[in-house]
Amino acid sequence: MKNKTALKGGTYSIVLTTIVLAILVVVNIFAQALPSSVTQYDISSTKLYSITSNTKVVVNALEEDVTIYWVVQNGKEDDVIEKLLDKYDTLSDHIKIKKKNPDIYPTFTQKYTSDEVANNSLIVECGDRNRYIAYSDIYVTSENAYSGYSGTTSFDGEGAITSAIDYVVNSEQSKMYILNGHGEAELSTTFSNQLTKENIETEEISLLTTNEVPDDADFVLINAPSSDISEEEKNMLENYFDNGGKLLVMAGPVESGDLPNLYGLLSDYGVKSDNGVVVDTDHDHYAFQAPYILMPTIESSDITDPLLDENYYAIVPIARGLEVGNTDKDVNVTSLLTTSDEAYSKAAGYNLTTYDKEDGDTDGPFALGVDITQDENDGQMIWYASSYLVDDTYNSYSSGANLDLVMNSISSLVGQRDAVSIRSKSLQYNYLTISDSTSSILKLVMIGVFPIVYLAVGIAIVVKRRRANEAN
Repeated sequence: MKNKTALKGGTYSIVLTTIVLAILVVVNIFAQALPSSVTQYDISSTKLYSITSNTKVVVNALEEDVTIYWVVQNGKEDDVIEKLLDKYDTLSDHIKIKKKNPDIYPTFTQKYTSDEVANNSLIVECGDRNRYIAYSDIYVTSENAYSGYSGTTSFDGEGAITSAIDYVVNSEQSKMYILNGHGEAELSTTFSNQLTKENIETEEISLLTTNEVPDDADFVLINAPSSDISEEEKNMLENYFDNGGKLLVMAGPVESGDLPNLYGLLSDYGVKSDNGVVVDTDHDHYAFQAPYILMPTIESSDITDPLLDENYYAIVPIARGLEVGNTDKDVNVTSLLTTSDEAYSKAAGYNLTTYDKEDGDTDGPFALGVDITQDENDGQMIWYASSYLVDDTYNSYSSGANLDLVMNSISSLVGQRDAVSIRSKSLQYNYLTISDSTSSILKLVMIGVFPIVYLAVGIAIVVKRRRANEAN
């Protein structure tokens, strides 16, 4: 009787095991056929394998076919890039991913670039428009602000690919004119690269040789002039603004002289500028033990809220103080960056010899950035009172927040674009830090409680089975 019962139980177990194994095989085959976006979940702290809503909006709006060529030798595929491309492949039927092995197609990339193409580089193409994305544009290594040597590495695959898609499907891009003729500083490398990534076309312009700002200008940039504009140029810029034009100005104190005509653009709209260098004696509002390297309060606005949400701080060095007052013009003035109440403007400017307040210095607080908008038209002027806001060094000090602030300003000027400002993702490790008490509790649970529970359950199962056998 016992042998028959054991035989029936064994047969039942074999049949049940066979059925379970068959189900698992079918489920596994089905799971392998599913895209990785369904079967894999991104638990990385920086969401390295995730696609942002910005990309989804851009991709979902596609009406033309886009091909992404993945240039890579067999066995040299980057896992992160592969997973990212899988995400794009599943987002839209208009996106096709094609792998091109340079060993098989040695001349393929010559149609798109004359550069030496590294493994895991990409080429995005739509019709007769294309963009080459170098591997170094995907894994971006930035210089260490302190040593000048290679520092942090970030993954900018999504930003680069989405920007390239936006570029190849849109023949018309935003146009920025850069004012010259007044000793303006060259655009920093990081700023220039970001403008290219955001598909913003740039062209220099001198108002000394023209009667007005060109009609195809989406906005005009005035970047760190060292001498003043003329009265005629001021009038042209003011007319441009009053008729719906857009201006982005980054202009701080100059080493000699003043910029009365340029800053007259502000005073016409109720914003007064002090000709000095702002120092802030509140320890929470400056960095590197230098009260002129300011860490202003970021006020809430559509431009600054993304920085506030991520707890970033802008660093504003060598700035002029702006005071927002009243005006009879139909404009709205919003302060974007402000000092503490303990700030004052040093009249000595670049020649200051002490951070202490002296006779002739102007009491704060000050605005360091303002957004001026016209009530009756779309005119907008965003003004930052430092010439070093997007300098590579100070941008690095701010962990990229300065550049984000300026790019958000440009987005506001040209109209919000969903492809803009997809931030690269850091590849630095984030360690979990816990207190000693929490560590002790975890050790007790893992080393003591869990084994005892498992042992108790095992003993209970053995005792139950023995009693059942004795009963039979």
